[in-house]
Amino acid sequence: MKSIADKNKLKTPYFLVDEALVRRNLEILQDVSVKSGCKILLAQKAYSMYYSYPVLREYLAGTTASGLYEARLGFEEFGGETHVFSPAFNESEFDEILNYCGTIVFNSPAQVKKFGNKAIERGKSIGLRVNPQCSTQEGHAIYDPCSPGSRLGTTLDNFDESIVPLLDGLHFHTLCQQNSDDLEATVIAFEERFGKYLMGMKWLNLGGGHHITRRDYDVQRLIEIIKRLRKVYDVEVYLEPGEAVVLNAGFLVAKVLEIVNNEMEIAILDTSAACHMPDVIEMPYRPPLTDSGEPGEKPYTYRLAGPTCLAGDIIGDYSFDKPLKEGDELVFEDMALYTMVKTNTFNGMPLPSIVWKAADGKYHIVRTFSYEDFKSRL
Repeated sequence: MKSIADKNKLKTPYFLVDEALVRRNLEILQDVSVKSGCKILLAQKAYSMYYSYPVLREYLAGTTASGLYEARLGFEEFGGETHVFSPAFNESEFDEILNYCGTIVFNSPAQVKKFGNKAIERGKSIGLRVNPQCSTQEGHAIYDPCSPGSRLGTTLDNFDESIVPLLDGLHFHTLCQQNSDDLEATVIAFEERFGKYLMGMKWLNLGGGHHITRRDYDVQRLIEIIKRLRKVYDVEVYLEPGEAVVLNAGFLVAKVLEIVNNEMEIAILDTSAACHMPDVIEMPYRPPLTDSGEPGEKPYTYRLAGPTCLAGDIIGDYSFDKPLKEGDELVFEDMALYTMVKTNTFNGMPLPSIVWKAADGKYHIVRTFSYEDFKSRL
């Protein structure tokens, strides 16, 4: 790992995660944990930059995983509690998962019956993910676990009371970038359907999607929800945010390669929506960009696009105070979450370097990528 004092010496494109901004988020999460009595885990599916785990574990109780590799990463690099959930566990991997995880969350009664006793014999805590069938999201059906036909979580109609003696806890995850009022509505629906089964259990996991570190988030309401659940059901309460841990704490720095015109000005960058920030296309959304405005808001409007052959490799339309030119650097904001964990090398695109800005202001180049990283995947 190389450390430098001058960020101008960094080669674009690169992801930069700022320790001071991460710690600001972590302090908010720790405050919630202390005041409510809950435990907060890092959802590695959103952010798995394990170089920063020593900082995160100062504040968080552990990690959650969606499968074998995330579970192993959390166990080896983070420590603390390691939880795992999968819609369906692979029998060939399950024994190894048990080496890393203390808590296993199953998606269906059938999975509990298939794997539960083996996990219990290994001293693991097991739970069931339930579906309270309470959709609170607007506009993002792809991220709604409560949408009709969802495979995620057991509905009340499919709940099997015979497995209750095996369960230590229940889990639900229904939110995506939402406030605590949506959690409150979901908790009401959960209690109506599954509250009676929670009595006598050890824990309740409220999942992720809580935008706790967003400026307008109602933290006090969250604290009160958790305190009431702990009191009524006498259970440990878990939260497993991903985005909230690194919200607005990361950046993707890119450079303008070329300006072309086709009914509008188009700036081709050395970073790609398809390869480096695929949620721009999947979600879709328009990432924040430092010193820019909406199209037409400032004097010069450009479509920002990637260098791949995909016609739809478009980041978005932005306006600027001055014309863009070749070599200009652009800084995309809120780029720590769902970026590094989802990057790909389509078209042989190089992956952006990963940089950590330490609290002392020094820049640490955590990882660079080469042709071999592309080739070795194929």
